[in-house]
Amino acid sequence: MRVITYGTFDLFHDGHRRLLERAKELGDHLIVAVTTENFDDARGKLNVQQSLMDRIRNVQESGIADEVIIEEYEGQKINDIQKHSVDIFAIGSDWLGKFDYLSDYCKVVYLERTKGVSSTMLRNETAGILRIGVIGTGRIANRFVDEARFVSGVDIEGVYSRDAGNVRDFTAAHELDLGASSITELLDAVDAVYVATPHDSHEAYVRQAIDAGKHVLCEKPMTLSSASTQELYALAEQHDVVLVEAIKTAFSPGFQRMVAVARSGSIGDVRSVEATFTKLTAAPSRELDPAHDGGSLSELATYPLLAVVKLLGEGHVDLQSSSLWSEDLGVETFSRLNLRYPHAIASATTGLGVKSEGCLIVAGTKGYIYVPAPWWKTEYFEARFENQSENKKFYYKFDGDGLRYEIAEFSSMIRRGDRETFKLRPSESVWIAGIIESARADAERFA
Repeated sequence: MRVITYGTFDLFHDGHRRLLERAKELGDHLIVAVTTENFDDARGKLNVQQSLMDRIRNVQESGIADEVIIEEYEGQKINDIQKHSVDIFAIGSDWLGKFDYLSDYCKVVYLERTKGVSSTMLRNETAGILRIGVIGTGRIANRFVDEARFVSGVDIEGVYSRDAGNVRDFTAAHELDLGASSITELLDAVDAVYVATPHDSHEAYVRQAIDAGKHVLCEKPMTLSSASTQELYALAEQHDVVLVEAIKTAFSPGFQRMVAVARSGSIGDVRSVEATFTKLTAAPSRELDPAHDGGSLSELATYPLLAVVKLLGEGHVDLQSSSLWSEDLGVETFSRLNLRYPHAIASATTGLGVKSEGCLIVAGTKGYIYVPAPWWKTEYFEARFENQSENKKFYYKFDGDGLRYEIAEFSSMIRRGDRETFKLRPSESVWIAGIIESARADAERFA
């Protein structure tokens, strides 16, 4: 029986070895396909640190593979299976269902992860694998674990939540080594944590993790107070750990390029930024729960304010805000923030249960940039001018849910020893928190 499996095999560790051993047990000839850099990029794999030849050598030196080939393009698996007369295609169970289409050509086997194996070796290796623990078991936490598999050098070690049942289900669903019964147990087992709990609990978890000497990636908003956010960054600096607010848009390639084009002078001086983010959400939901700091400002304003601060900076001179208030829910459901700068103006619009066109428009003295909805997942934008023949269209990848970009930057910062990234500076997170704080406190309310 001939077996084939595929992978990047970057920073080869014991988890890779066990996967190959289990694949080898399925037959008597194992073919291992190692992905090229270009193919990894095309499929959204980030932060691959070793060259193709080094990764091939990793597999060869394991002594498990009978044959090593290279995967270069989408659809190659079908050709490889037929070309090499493969009987079994084997892949890790984190890809469950993804390759069912290959069952027309051979048997497809999803190999369950052997818990407690890779983590044991990783604790003793210096290869640079970052062990991350997840705090929270909600929708975004589930997406985070799924996205992390696209970032080389990252291992999701375990999870903690105050609900033991949720921990048990989450651990089983993602085949994690650790379902922690306490936050201390999780912190003892990891190098870094991702905080994905309701807004009102972020600060406490971030403080506890930093005090334990752990790096922290915290879902937005990190806090709803500029002072608290600033204190957390100061605490991180004191403990010499990385702290990053997980605003995924800030780290996506398309958004970064859009900002660069707008700030380059190609559309002249930026005079206006209009950003809108709304979505339909019905109560009861966490987003509309006042007990968890719900409302459209706390839930969504981070995104349009990110665009404002990246394009106009932190030097606003005035802020006016208006909100539609729901007496039944006890939160605001639609808000508009107007900011004035010395030479520009900006508006940020948010809504929960109210839907509007979610575009981003950056107006300049020579032209403007239009980013269609959902601009916070920027894949495409246009630079438009008075003379339409000068218009330019820009296309960029936004893979998956986009969380892989923030994970990649977070892990790279830790590896490089950087405490700040230009993609989202601490001062920008502090500024955003301050605007939301002021808007929530001072907004003119309409019922």
